[in-house]
Amino acid sequence: MPADVYGDQVLTHLARVGEHNADALDDVSDLVLASVRADGLVLTAGAGHSLAAVAETFFRAGGLACVRPLFTEELQVFGGARRATAAERRPGLARSVFGLVQRGGHDVLFIFSNSGINHYPVEMAVTALAAGCPVVAVTSPAASADTPARAGTKLSVNATIILDTLTGPGDVSYPADSPVTASLSTLSNAYLWNQVLARVFDKATAAGVELPLWRSSNVEGGDTANASLLERYGERVPQLG
Repeated sequence: MPADVYGDQVLTHLARVGEHNADALDDVSDLVLASVRADGLVLTAGAGHSLAAVAETFFRAGGLACVRPLFTEELQVFGGARRATAAERRPGLARSVFGLVQRGGHDVLFIFSNSGINHYPVEMAVTALAAGCPVVAVTSPAASADTPARAGTKLSVNATIILDTLTGPGDVSYPADSPVTASLSTLSNAYLWNQVLARVFDKATAAGVELPLWRSSNVEGGDTANASLLERYGERVPQLG
């Protein structure tokens, strides 16, 4: 059945993503653990459908409580698809959003953008690097290779470390010989982010570091366990209010 073909395609793709990014994931997990140990924030940004990846990083059971999403309603497709597309391509927006963060000097920024060509993700990376904040770009250099650099440059060349989603142009994958549907970037983003979390956990455990991890609010004791984390990060992460 076609569904089985696509399922096999996804599993093969994610295995390739994990193998291809093994060294980068190790470096990224070092960055994140260093940020946590220094009481920094993990900043996460994206636009359009890449906001699905930002949602995966934030206030998620098992996720890091020190995550602050960089977000403005204009980028949300549910508020208007044409408005969101125009916002992602507008110069200046990323600088203003990044400027709202009161940084402590130990933060790290994840930018999710598969094409990595529009103003918002590119400008966010350039602004962060200029401020001394390392940038992890979760993107596909192959997908952006033959596309115009709308922002004058591309995300893939403005990053401290790249996590490559290995997706092709147009972010479609099915059928394999002439793809027109079935995105792989969302699955790749979630897989890479959770690979980072797993590695950070292993390294933190080995170093005797307790990570600030959310518990599910739908299990016994979850709300109580989360209360101290809400208190600890509430002032620096306004989205926790």
